[in-house]
Amino acid sequence: MVTLGCSKNLVDSEQLMRQFDALGYKVRHDAEKPDGEIVIINTCGFIGDAKEESINTILQFAEQKKKKKTEKLFVMGCLSERYQKELEAEIPEVDKFYGKFNYTNILTDLGQEFRADLRNERTLTTPGHYAYLKISEGCNRACSYCAIPLITGKHRSRPIEDIEAEVKSLVAKGVKEFNILAQDLSSYGLDKYKALKLPELVERISDIPGVEWIRLHYAYPAQFPYDILRVMRERSNVCKYLDIALQHVSDNMLTIMRRKITKQQTYDLINRIREEVPGIHIRTTMLVGHPGETEQDIEELKEFLTFAKFERMGAFSYSDEEGTHAHDAYEDNIPQEVKMERLNEIMALQQKISAAINQQKIGKKLKVMIDRVEGDNYVGRTEFDSPEVDPEVLIPVTNQGVVIGEFHMAEIVDATDFDLYAR
Repeated sequence: MVTLGCSKNLVDSEQLMRQFDALGYKVRHDAEKPDGEIVIINTCGFIGDAKEESINTILQFAEQKKKKKTEKLFVMGCLSERYQKELEAEIPEVDKFYGKFNYTNILTDLGQEFRADLRNERTLTTPGHYAYLKISEGCNRACSYCAIPLITGKHRSRPIEDIEAEVKSLVAKGVKEFNILAQDLSSYGLDKYKALKLPELVERISDIPGVEWIRLHYAYPAQFPYDILRVMRERSNVCKYLDIALQHVSDNMLTIMRRKITKQQTYDLINRIREEVPGIHIRTTMLVGHPGETEQDIEELKEFLTFAKFERMGAFSYSDEEGTHAHDAYEDNIPQEVKMERLNEIMALQQKISAAINQQKIGKKLKVMIDRVEGDNYVGRTEFDSPEVDPEVLIPVTNQGVVIGEFHMAEIVDATDFDLYAR
């Protein structure tokens, strides 16, 4: 099993792997030297670079199949959901393409049966102490640049009871930390319960014995469920961490991007989050180079970053995606080199902000989850750090009594732009 793209894809892979495990198959994930008779590639189709990586991976395994090193090659996920007919015509070596939601048909096409009783179970590919938890699919927002609603369809919340059952199953296997995922956390519950249910869901997960950290990913700024801030403040096992993709700040760009929020509302949102949850770390994502963006818009964005001082920020340049509003309504007329200049400019600014925030942590004692050993260091994370994307805490292996998969109190002794050093 090979997984490309986001952690939401990883959850799908883990669910499918659990089915194969239950059927007696030997399953490996992202093996560096894949030697399975069957290879399943879970693809990403979000932006140009992700699509290119997915296609290159499929071609790599198609070549392996030609050389008789693989017997069956299946492709699933976002790329094949979006481009199934084209892929079937271009890469005939693939036995069958599946979309984002019908991938369990792989089992029946192999003469097996899907086990409905295992629908909330997964074979974890992450270290045993943390897991990703997907609470909904799809998105009803209509951002100009985004192809995800074209791929995943309308927003669909999972029942609270199903999510609780999955959490309890994972806790029983030793999982302590849950990174909650959705394309749009803010809308959780609206479709199923006619109300914003994220705060209640997080409280109910928080009540489950053995859940020690809950972290929230991909909130949407418009119609933000403010009661989640109370939950974060009151519950010690809900991390003071919020991943909220803001994308831009100028009224010009927010209007063009169809974000349904204004510049002033964005400033007010950040102020309220920081006021209601002192010490919170906010992760956000910015998009530059969208058609219609001016130098003035970039100046406003830099001014906003200086004001907001985000602890974590990623950024990407606009990718013209067919089927999106931006593709149909605007010409992608900002040169690639200008996009990259703007991207580098805001990331350089963010690097200084991140460095200053990290320096302030020197001398503090923080609770750290130890993920692994790498070279001469244990590698861990604080409640402010999500796996894969955020800074890490490095503790020399000479420290006695450190256990992987356990929490330890650590004193921060040094810091770089993106990592902390501790004992």
